[in-house]
Amino acid sequence: MIVDPVLMAKIVERALREDIGTGDVTTESIVPAGYNTIGFIRAKEMGVVAGLPVAAAVFKRLGRDISFQPRAREGEKVKPGRLLARVEGDARVILTGERVALNFLQRLSGIATYTNKLASLLEGTGARLTDTRKTTPGLRVLEKYAVRVGGGTNHRFGLYDAVLIKDNHIKVAGSISNAVQLARAKAPHSMKIEVEVESLAGVEEALAAGADIIMLDNMDLETMARAVQLVAGRAVLEASGGVNESNIQDIARTGVNLISCGSLTHSARALDISLDVGELKPWSGYGQEN
Repeated sequence: MIVDPVLMAKIVERALREDIGTGDVTTESIVPAGYNTIGFIRAKEMGVVAGLPVAAAVFKRLGRDISFQPRAREGEKVKPGRLLARVEGDARVILTGERVALNFLQRLSGIATYTNKLASLLEGTGARLTDTRKTTPGLRVLEKYAVRVGGGTNHRFGLYDAVLIKDNHIKVAGSISNAVQLARAKAPHSMKIEVEVESLAGVEEALAAGADIIMLDNMDLETMARAVQLVAGRAVLEASGGVNESNIQDIARTGVNLISCGSLTHSARALDISLDVGELKPWSGYGQEN
């Protein structure tokens, strides 16, 4: 579940440049140079932790001598007050990086927490929870990472790594069969082809065209169950549209293989996490955690 360090560094760099600009005028005015402190990052509510490596990268980008010590594991369920990390070093660096580090940590932990909540409702059903491309522009690699940390799985990362034929593609091609045929002729032989359908007739046509995955878009439960019987394991079935914690178990009971949920990334609430610093001291080592 490791994030590509090169991509993570680029994302962190952009976020810091956006926030700091020409300098942190508040911190530079108030905090003396040459003083160190310790920052304690704590959860203020129950949730699943994700993003500690990203928070560490923020502080390390601002100061190579900063010590970032995780006190929780990625994917760990924590209670309010739990110490998540200890940050030690230049006080100016810690205060300047605080907001960006917390933004990443809160956002990713929120996604992991909500994903974990929905994924836990699927235990024992045989269905898997997956995300979508409904992510924050520029943050997809991190948000999809948080989904994995929370116990979900990733759908395609972009337009380049899988074929997903949707309603507008079908309109342009003239039919599901034509769309699948055109995609099959261009796509690499190893690439899966998925087709979005809205009816049982669409399921039959996609199946006949040789689709590997059929997305059942906004179907009611009865129609989904009939689609499962119709396909009988000849293609992977994915349910999509309007998925939430009140209906996800009923969807899973229809027998679909995958349940995709855009709200994992576009609507997850950030987890409440704070950073509090200790007293300032000229650098000469530091005391114990409090």
